[in-house]
Amino acid sequence: MTVISADDFTFEPDAESTSPIWLQLRKHIARLISMGRLKPGDQLPKIRELAVALSINFNTVNKSYLSLASDGYVKSVRGKGVFVSDAVSIGANDEHEEVTALLKECLRACKELGLSYDDTLNQMRLYVQKLKMEEARARMVPGTNIIEFVLPEDAEEKGA
Repeated sequence: MTVISADDFTFEPDAESTSPIWLQLRKHIARLISMGRLKPGDQLPKIRELAVALSINFNTVNKSYLSLASDGYVKSVRGKGVFVSDAVSIGANDEHEEVTALLKECLRACKELGLSYDDTLNQMRLYVQKLKMEEARARMVPGTNIIEFVLPEDAEEKGA
């Protein structure tokens, strides 16, 4: 078992990326585990130490660690630290992992709002349809028509 020092941990957030820093950090650690640079049993830096060393918020590091734990990359041992899991479940690819992490976060937030998974799915479908309509309007060529169906609750919002 190796204890990884926060000072030895290299990570540079990509300021140009649209991904939040917690997800960039999560992806970086998952990649290190996948490549074998972090081995089963290795202890990751303490959350506070890593946050200070990387000059990022404590909650950002904590969120990354929690996401990695929920996907089986690491395990947290109360009072001892966070360790690379013995049976690491590696995802198909980085993009899949990033999407999965974002979906988990979205579903958790919707659950906290009191939405069931089915309610969340229905809201997502409606929102995607709305986005498609907005994109179609933006690309509308003169002489084309878009037929818009307005639901009663949407009509109230538009003042109809």
